[in-house]
Amino acid sequence: MKLLLWIVLIAVVLYLLQGKKRSSTAHPAPRTATAPGAAELMVRCEHCDLYLPASEAVSTASGATYCSQAHRALHPPA
Repeated sequence: MKLLLWIVLIAVVLYLLQGKKRSSTAHPAPRTATAPGAAELMVRCEHCDLYLPASEAVSTASGATYCSQAHRALHPPA
């Protein structure tokens, strides 16, 4: 009888742990606006060496990239 009680207790604990694991994966964290698995090109600011997504960078006609208009203004066009 004691062995049966232990088997039932272990089965209940395993069932509860499995349910907890299932519920945590049922609602994954929200993804960003980019397509799943798609990587965006990262570029470096010419002034402060900060890496940022190309879609957020400020570019010049010569191809130089900056993280903001303020950093772009610090480097006059050549």
